[in-house]
Amino acid sequence: MKTVNIVIAGLGGQGIVKASDILADAAFRAGHDVKKAEVHGMSQRGGSVNTDIRYGARVLSPMVP
Repeated sequence: MKTVNIVIAGLGGQGIVKASDILADAAFRAGHDVKKAEVHGMSQRGGSVNTDIRYGARVLSPMVP
C-alpha cells in the first residue's frame, strides 16, 4: 500500500486536533503505520492550527512532503 498524506488546517477551537486524533487512531486500528505532527500557532482559541497525518505500510516521517 502506498503512503496516504492528510493535512487538516484551521483555527483553534474548531476541533482540528481532535479530528486528526480520530483519523490517526482509525488508521492505526486498521493496521497501518501512522505518524502525526501538529503545529499550534498562538496556542489559543482563534490561533492557527495545522496537523499532518501520514499512514501506510511503513511511514518514516510525520511531515507531509
